[in-house]
Amino acid sequence: MAFANLRSVRLHYELAGAEDAPVVVFSNSLGADLSMWNAQMAAFSRRYRVLRYDTRGHGESSLPTGFHNLPALAGDVLDLLDYLTIPVASFCGLSLGGMTGVWLGSHAPQRIRKVIACSSAAQIGTQETWNTRIDLVRREGMAALVPGILERWFTPPFHANSPAVVAAMRQVLENVSVDGYVAGCSAVRDADLREELSTVNVPTLVISGTSDPVTPPADGRFLAAQIPRARYAEFPGAHLFNLESATSFSAEVLGFLDTP
Repeated sequence: MAFANLRSVRLHYELAGAEDAPVVVFSNSLGADLSMWNAQMAAFSRRYRVLRYDTRGHGESSLPTGFHNLPALAGDVLDLLDYLTIPVASFCGLSLGGMTGVWLGSHAPQRIRKVIACSSAAQIGTQETWNTRIDLVRREGMAALVPGILERWFTPPFHANSPAVVAAMRQVLENVSVDGYVAGCSAVRDADLREELSTVNVPTLVISGTSDPVTPPADGRFLAAQIPRARYAEFPGAHLFNLESATSFSAEVLGFLDTP
């Protein structure tokens, strides 16, 4: 395992691919860790230097004290790039990771070449729904949330046909600490990117899962319509469609990254 001791957090990360290849960063969703991108690694690492990391409070990364919001999460990314002496990278994130990418495209375009925002929205849920979820996980732990999250992450056919993948993601969810999950919930709850979309100053690819109940395609189409130089794509699957439509998703993103 590789760890970066940054200004406010200790991030677990992995690097793969040729050292002289352009860098693409992968950022996980709320409740997941860097393993959610396993299906992308073979294709991407042949052409890119792939940097995956666990969002603070998830996987093997620490949970610092203080604010847990998009500026803080994006700051972790910029600090990690500085730590690894990477001046510029493309960024692919899903859900909370996608929102982090949009924030970076608006506030740090000098460091971000391109953004791929997956299963994302300008605003996800409401204050009430997130506070209710936070209260539940604090009372009853992650076990109370895991079944419902897995239903939203994957479609019923994928549950039936890929039980090993679902089981692996179940274990990741069960291993997230309550405090880490609450911090992630707080970041999503407080994120509202509607006023920032027009200031995203890098080429952006927005991708939605056709059957995603969390951030449905209408949310993705809104992002693509509001972000300059953005285009939209959609693939079969629910919230973690990168696993359900792994091959076609990887081909779409690689084509976008390969374009000057």
